[in-house]
Amino acid sequence: MHSNMHLNELAKIMRMVGDESRLKILCFIFNHKQFCVSAIAQELDMSVAIVSHHLQVMAKQGLVAPVRKGKNICYQLSKDNFMKDLKKFVCKYK
Repeated sequence: MHSNMHLNELAKIMRMVGDESRLKILCFIFNHKQFCVSAIAQELDMSVAIVSHHLQVMAKQGLVAPVRKGKNICYQLSKDNFMKDLKKFVCKYK
């Protein structure tokens, strides 16, 4: 049985990824190993500022990690079982 703390954290993450813009970003990044904010923004027709904000929120939850590439900030997916399960769920409804 899961502890209340674990369930609270899971609920927090699920609310965070339940945002439509974040789901669009996740659908994009699940198909790339590493991705830069500008590439996601261009592909999804979103502003760089909005994409950057959503990625920062996801990074605070440990779903993605920032990687500096010169002047660009790129992100890579967390390599845990939760992300693998989330990918299966999100991509199923793509």
